[in-house]
Amino acid sequence: MAASSTTSIDRLKIQLEDVEVVFDVGTSVITALESYSLDIAEGEFVAVLGPSGCGKSTSLNLLAGFDHASAGNVLVNGNPIVKPGPERGVVFQNANLLPWLSVWENIVFGPKVKGLSEKQYRARAEELISLVKLDGFEKHLPGQLSGGMQQRASIARALINDPDVLLMDEPFGALDAQTRISMQELLLRIWEDDKRTVMFITHDIDEALLLADRVVIMTGRPGRIREEISVDFDRPRTYQVTSSPEFQQLKQHALGLLHD
Repeated sequence: MAASSTTSIDRLKIQLEDVEVVFDVGTSVITALESYSLDIAEGEFVAVLGPSGCGKSTSLNLLAGFDHASAGNVLVNGNPIVKPGPERGVVFQNANLLPWLSVWENIVFGPKVKGLSEKQYRARAEELISLVKLDGFEKHLPGQLSGGMQQRASIARALINDPDVLLMDEPFGALDAQTRISMQELLLRIWEDDKRTVMFITHDIDEALLLADRVVIMTGRPGRIREEISVDFDRPRTYQVTSSPEFQQLKQHALGLLHD
């Protein structure tokens, strides 16, 4: 277990430096994040855990460019984040697919907006559809898919832009237990394939420890980082690791931090 990151500065992909986020909600002011600092290395998978309302999603929204820090620095590839950009793919709890577009049209929406020709994106789109096991469903509308299939399409839509960073905000939180496990295993396979930098927000301890290289435990609001846990289980990793004594020991440690 590690109390802090020792990431080399030349490998940093994400930097949140002494960040504070304050929201004015009319009759009151809410401090969502305070003295929040987090470094994530290139190719690292980091999960963020914490109680509801602690600012987990706010930290991700800063990196996505949806929210802005009241103080501190938010950097990706050393550049300040001021707005959304294609180098940062985002996957939400709800798939947020455009309901009037087919699976294929949803997945290739980004490249088309960027003005790419079908010749430029077709091979990659077909590869991703196969990767997320949606072969044969290209012409289906989102409403004709299960929740898990919609999330698979959402992941493919995020990956087709070849983002440097994948930001995932409780992407499997609305799924049933069996579908959730299959989606976790799919994400592990995708990550093992290209080692993309991932920040993954979750409230599920098992999910965080199964997926991540490092788990960040947050305090209640205002959100700060309480502790960082290094997860050293061998990769490629399977769901079987969750039954090991070492996994259960880490889980109990994380539970204790969250409970306190």
